[in-house]
Formats: sequence, C-alpha cells, structure tokens
Amino acid sequence: MITLKRTKQTLIIFLLVSLMPVVQLSAQQTNNLYSQTSEMADAMIQYDADKASILRFYSTASSENFFMRQQGNNYNSPERRKRLLQLIDQYLDILKKSPFEKWNINGKVDYVLFKRNLESEQYQLLEEQKTYDQVAKHLSFSDKLYELQKPRRRGIAVNGEEVAKALNEINKEIANATKKLKSIDSLETSQANLASDAAKGLQGIMKDYFNFYNGYDPMFSWWVPKTYSETDSLLNVFATAVKRKGKVNTLQKDDGSGIIGNPIGDVELRRQLKFEWIAYTPEELVEIANKEFAWCDAELLKASREMGFGDNWKAAQEKVKMSYVPPGQQPEAMYDLYKQSVDFLKKHDLLTLPPLSEEAWGMYMMSAERQRVSPFFLGGTSLIISYPTNTMTYEEKLMSMRGNNPHFSRATVHHELLAGHHLQGYMTDRHKTYRNFATPFWHEGNALYWELLLWDMKFPRSPEDRIGMLFWRMHRCARIIFSLNYHLGKWTPQQCIDFLVDRVGHERANAEGEVRRSFTGGYGPLYQIAYKIGGLEFMALKRELVDTKKMPIKQFHDAILHENSMPIEMLRAILTNQNIGRDYKPSWQFYNK
Repeated sequence: MITLKRTKQTLIIFLLVSLMPVVQLSAQQTNNLYSQTSEMADAMIQYDADKASILRFYSTASSENFFMRQQGNNYNSPERRKRLLQLIDQYLDILKKSPFEKWNINGKVDYVLFKRNLESEQYQLLEEQKTYDQVAKHLSFSDKLYELQKPRRRGIAVNGEEVAKALNEINKEIANATKKLKSIDSLETSQANLASDAAKGLQGIMKDYFNFYNGYDPMFSWWVPKTYSETDSLLNVFATAVKRKGKVNTLQKDDGSGIIGNPIGDVELRRQLKFEWIAYTPEELVEIANKEFAWCDAELLKASREMGFGDNWKAAQEKVKMSYVPPGQQPEAMYDLYKQSVDFLKKHDLLTLPPLSEEAWGMYMMSAERQRVSPFFLGGTSLIISYPTNTMTYEEKLMSMRGNNPHFSRATVHHELLAGHHLQGYMTDRHKTYRNFATPFWHEGNALYWELLLWDMKFPRSPEDRIGMLFWRMHRCARIIFSLNYHLGKWTPQQCIDFLVDRVGHERANAEGEVRRSFTGGYGPLYQIAYKIGGLEFMALKRELVDTKKMPIKQFHDAILHENSMPIEMLRAILTNQNIGRDYKPSWQFYNK
C-alpha cells in the first residue's frame, strides 16, 4: 500500500511538472515562440530532411565520394527527379490542408515563401524532365544501367557472369549511340548539357555498383572488371561527344574579352524577378538605375568642385586613386577603417553588436588568381584583402593599389564586416535558422543599405571620401544596367567592361575582373542587381517605419537581422503585420524618386 501510494504521488508530481511549461508559455503568450519559429517551421524542417534523404539515396555519385553523396550535389536521374516531384506534391498537399487563416503573420509569410520554393523547385524539375524527354532517344541504354543499381542498394547477390553479359550488350548500345551522334548537326545547348550530365551520372552509379561487389563477390570479381572498364570508358566518350553537339549561342562567343557567359533572356529574367519578389520589369529596373546614376553624377560634380577640379570629375577621381597605401600596409589601413566604422555605429546607437561578433572575424590576403574575378576585398566570416602580390606585373600591381585606395575602401568596410556580411552571418546562424529563403536582395541589399545610410549620416569626412563612396554607388547602378542588358541580349561582355571604365572610372583590369565575376563566377543572373535594388528596398522600408516614428532605428535594424534572410517585401509584411492571403504575390512599388 505504501509503495502504491508513493507511486501515485510520483505520478501526480510528474504530471504537474510536465504541465508547467504549458502554463508558462501561456503566460508569456507567444512572444518567445515567434522569436525563433512559426506554425510552418516543423513542415519546412521536415521537408529539408526528407529532400536530403532522397538526394542521398538516389545519388548518382560514387559511394567513394562521400561529401558529394552527403550533399546530394550531383545529376538528377529520372528516378530521383520523379521521387522529388512526388515529395513536392506531398508537401503542397500539406499546405493546402493547413489552417493558414488562424496563423500569426510569421507563419503566413513562411507559408507563402515555402510554397514559392516548392513551386519553383517543381518548375525546374519539370523543365529538366522536358529536356530529358527530348534527348532520351540518345540515351536508350540508360534504363538498363539504372536497373542494375536497384538491387545493389539492398545488397542483393548477383550473378557475375550474367552481369558481365548484360554490360557487354549495353556497351554495344553505348557505342552505337555515340556513332549515331555523328549524323546530328547539333542539339540545343541545354539538351546537350543534360545528356552529357546523364552519361556522367551513369558513370557514377556504375562506379558505385562495381565498387560494392568487386573484391567481395568472387565470381563478380572474376567476370565483370574488364567489361565494366569498357562501360566506363564508353560512357565517358559519349558524354564528351554529346556535349560537343551543343549549339553555340552567338552571344556566348568570345567578343575579344575572353569572357563567355550564358545570357538567360527576357522570359527567364522575369520569372526570376517574380521569384525574388521584385514587382518591376527589367526595363523599369534599368530606368531606376539611370535615375540613381543621375543623382550620383550631381554629387560627384559637387565633390570634384570642392577639390578644385571643377567639372572634371575623372581628374578628381584620379587624385583619390593615387592615395593608395604602400605594399604591406593595406591590412593595417583596412583595420583602421573598420574601427572608424564600428565607432560610428556605436556612437549613433544604430544597432546591437554582440561582443562575439566583434571578436570573431578573421583577416586574410587574397591570391593573385582569385583577384582576377574579385579585384576588391571581400567579407563575411573574414575580411579577405585584395592587394598586389609579387607575382603581378607592374601595371597589375598599380591598378590593384589604385582600385583599393582608402577612400574607395571606406565605403565598403562596413559592407563586408559590421554591420554588413559578417554580422548578417552571425545573426542568421542564431535566429530562425529553419528559414531557407536566402536571397541576395536581403544579403547584399542590407549590406549596401548601410552604405546609403552612412552617407546620409555624414560618415564621409571629406570630398575625397565622398568620391570614394560615390564610386561604389555608381558601380552598383552600373551593375544593374550592364547585367540586365547582357542577359537581355543587348550587350556583350566587352561593352560591359567599357561601360565600367568610361562611366564609373574603373581601372580596366578591375573592370574585366568585375564582368568576369558577374558572368562566369557562379553567381545567379540577378545577383549583381540585388545590391542596389535591395538597398533601395531597405531604404524605402526605413522611410516607412523609422522616418514616420513608428519604430526606433535600432529596433528596426535589430528586427531585420532577427527575421533571417527573405525577400524584403515579405520582411515588410512581418514588420508591418500585414494581413496577407495564401496566394499573396509581389506588388510593392518601393521606388518613388
């Protein structure tokens, strides 16, 4: 009886303790809940995990390449593509059944953007499938190779002689398919690339298949190696041959610049703008850039006159460029600019700077090779300094020093560290980490916003400083103009380079590096326009909330970093607590100059 009584008491205490967090949450209402999560967080986390499982399981990378297999960073086979589409349909159905109308604005925004992500992934997979269907006749051997892989995933024993016989027949098909390619004039570039990737994917799964059995299954090891080696070689020959059949777009030919990119055209530009929640056409964005350029021109002339050069702003800019520091002293000069920038942020109490964010950033020097695509310093977890190395020619050294002078760098040190990219990374690692809505319009736009804000707050101390900051402001306007014109098929890379030299005042080598970075550096087509356009969005949001006294400036800046990266119109929906619907679409006309 005593034992039973104690058991009951223990059970009662356990129930009371287990209920305590619920009572506490009710008392705090939902403040703590929405500081880190929303009603959509669980589904989003589950989707990311489910997708990662599918990418790993249906991988076309060899099991030896563990990193690629873990990341799923390889070709989408028809099998994997189909499974991913099924997963997307499953989660779109979950969204349809969710009680959206009852949710907080955080959950509603997460719903809208998660749905956007799913539909974009679905679109891209279906486009892939359309392209694959167009080249499937050239890959008649692929299904037979995929079928070999299926039993291997569960370790099913195989008959080595039968495997060798099957591979021998498949090898004849691959050789025949390669031979037939000679009678084809050309394929669309996307078709040729996908067919080549498919062959390489088949190489990956066959290597995985072979390595699983070879050396462990005696009869497999006796029968298969020689025939498998032929399969691998034939797939490689096919992949190379079919890729060469891709059409060469006239805009992708070398125009003398040595830069060969991939202009995406008007239709895809508009689709990507919609995805990024930008309610403007490419032509309207170019018009905005030209208006901003005109403002820069006027300010540049003011600074030039103050320096005694009249309207000859290029002469004034030339003097500023010659203010570079001697070799070996650039890191210390950049650190001094960093301290000035942080002191300014603190003096005006503009945002919260966690002590560790100030402590834990590094500093490195950029290699000469990397400076070919990144002629100016970069930032994030570390400040990566671009300055001449001993391997550069005399002219290359001079252009690097001139382009990285202290007045130019004054405009960007806060862009790269605090309160820019370093602080962004620090905060997004700690707040609402389930959100996978990363966009350069937030990432680069917010860093650029600090350049615009600090200009307005008189951070530049002299006309030389203003010319340095205006150089970068003009540069970001130029990025919108040259990158959109390039992707619309209106400009060549060489025209883009000349525009940067003549209109902004770039050193030619730096202009070449900038254009090379824009079109061959692995950045998305909208990345270069995201700096200025994103910065203008943040400035418009500041005018709406801070300038009207609806929110203190420090609270505004802290709130941006606590919501994690997302399209800025959707951040606006959260900060203004808008009543949005399930099918909310981009509509914000933020530019009113």
